[in-house]
Amino acid sequence: MLKKILVANRGEIAVRIIRSCQEMGIETVAVFSDADRTALHVLKADEAYHIGPSPSAQSYLNVPRILEVISISGADAVHPGYGFLSENTGFSNAVISAGITWIGPPPDVITTMGDKMAARTLAVQVGAPIVPGTTEPIEELAEAESVAEKIGYPILIKAAGGGGGKGMRIVHDPEGLPSAIERARSEAGKAFSDSRIYMEKYLEEPHHVEMQVFADQHGNVVCFGERECSVQRRYQKIIEETPSPFIDETLRKSLQKTALEITHACQYQGAGTIEFLVDKHKNFYFLEMNTRLQVEHPVTEMVNGIDLVKEQIRVANGDTLSVEQKDISPTGHAIECRIYAEDGFHKFTPSVGTINRLDIPGGLGVRFDDGVHAGQVITPYYDPLLGKLITWGRDRDEALIRMVRALSEFHICGIETTIPFCLEFIRHHSFSTGQYCTHTLEEIFDDVIAGMTLQDTDKQIAGSIAAILQQQKTVKTVQAPASTPSNWLTTGRKENLR
Repeated sequence: MLKKILVANRGEIAVRIIRSCQEMGIETVAVFSDADRTALHVLKADEAYHIGPSPSAQSYLNVPRILEVISISGADAVHPGYGFLSENTGFSNAVISAGITWIGPPPDVITTMGDKMAARTLAVQVGAPIVPGTTEPIEELAEAESVAEKIGYPILIKAAGGGGGKGMRIVHDPEGLPSAIERARSEAGKAFSDSRIYMEKYLEEPHHVEMQVFADQHGNVVCFGERECSVQRRYQKIIEETPSPFIDETLRKSLQKTALEITHACQYQGAGTIEFLVDKHKNFYFLEMNTRLQVEHPVTEMVNGIDLVKEQIRVANGDTLSVEQKDISPTGHAIECRIYAEDGFHKFTPSVGTINRLDIPGGLGVRFDDGVHAGQVITPYYDPLLGKLITWGRDRDEALIRMVRALSEFHICGIETTIPFCLEFIRHHSFSTGQYCTHTLEEIFDDVIAGMTLQDTDKQIAGSIAAILQQQKTVKTVQAPASTPSNWLTTGRKENLR
C-alpha cells in the first residue's frame, strides 16, 4: 500500500483527500503558497511545504517546485484533486517518470478525453449520440456559417481544449456569429493555450446529467449512478443532486450503458465522469468526459456508502475495484450546495476578507466538506469555493428539508457567501418540485432576489418590534426593579449573521 501521498492542491478538496488518507493510515504532504500559509489543508497534513508566491501560476501550477517537494518529502504518490494540475499531462508524465504513483488515469487517456474533439470522435465510434455539430475544429468563418445553417440556430461555440464556461458563446443569429467566434477563440487561447473551437446545436430546456464511472487496471468498470447538475450560472455548477428528479429508470439505464461503453473504449483507469445533455423530450447526447474526481462527488458517496477517494488510491495501488456493478444499489437522496465567497444577490460578486466567525451545521444526514477556518483570510487569488454542504435523506423531500435546516443554521461572518442565495433558490418551487433545467437559475433569478428582499424587510420589521419591546422592558425595570433576565435569548444574535 502507498505510504505517503502528496496532495497537489489546496482548499476543501485537499482537506477531503487528507481525511481519507488518514483513515487508511497513509501519511500526507501538503503544499502551500504565501496566501495559504495557515490554510486548513496545511494544518491537517502531516507535512507541509512552501511552493511559491500567492498567484497560482507561481505556486500551485509551479511544476518544477512541486516535483522538487515530492523528492524532498519522500512521497511515493501524488493526488492532484481537481483543477490546477489534475488534467495536466505534462505534470502526470513527469510524476510517473520520477517513479512516483499518479493517482489518476494514464496521461494518454487524459490527453484523448480532455480534448473535446477527440472525445466526441470516440463517442461516435461506440455509437453514443452526440449533439449535432462538428467533430473537427472550425477554421474559417464560411465553414462556421455553413454548419450553423445546417444544424440551425441557436448554436453554441465551445473551446476544444477546456471547459468551465471559458471560450463558450451562444449565437442566436448569423449576424452575431463572426464576433462570437473571435471572442471564443481569444478567450480559449488565454484560458487553455489552445484557441481551437467547435460548434454544436444549442438545446432547448437542457438538463446537465453526469454519470460517475470507475475503472481499475484489470479491465473492471462500474457506474455509480447519475448526478443532476443543472443549477448553473455561466456554466458553473452551484447545486447538484442524485438521483435526478427528471430522468426515469429507462433513461437511467441507457445513460449508464453508454457511459460504461465510453469508459471501456478509452481504456480508462480511476475515477471519471461521463457528462450528458438531456433535452426536454428526454433525448440524451454525450457532452464530454472529465478525467478526474468531480467537485460534486460527495452526493454519489452519500447514496452509495463508498469513499471515492479511497477507491482512487486503491486503484492507483493496483488493486481491483472493491465493488462490482451488481453490488451497486444507491439508497436515498443527496443534495449538495457549493458555498462560494460570492454575493449571490449581486451578480455573484467575489468577496474577500477575514472569516471572523464560522458556525457549521450538523446533525443526522448533514456533511460539510470544508476548506476554511475561522480567522482565515479569503484572498482573490483562487477559486472562491469555501466548501460544500451535503445533505442525505431517505427520499428527496427529507434531503431537501435537511438542506433548508442546515443552510438556515450555517453562518459565515466577515465575508459575503452564497449561503443565503442557495437557501432562497432551493425554497423556490422550481427546485423544490424538481422542475428545473440549466436555464432555470437565470429565469427565476428575480424571484429569488425578491424572496431575499422580503426576508430582509421581515428582519427589519422584527428588529423594530424587538427595539420597542426592549424599550418597554427598560421602562418597566426603572419603575419596578426586577431580576436581570437571562441573556441566552440574545446570545449570538447581536451580529448580522447574513
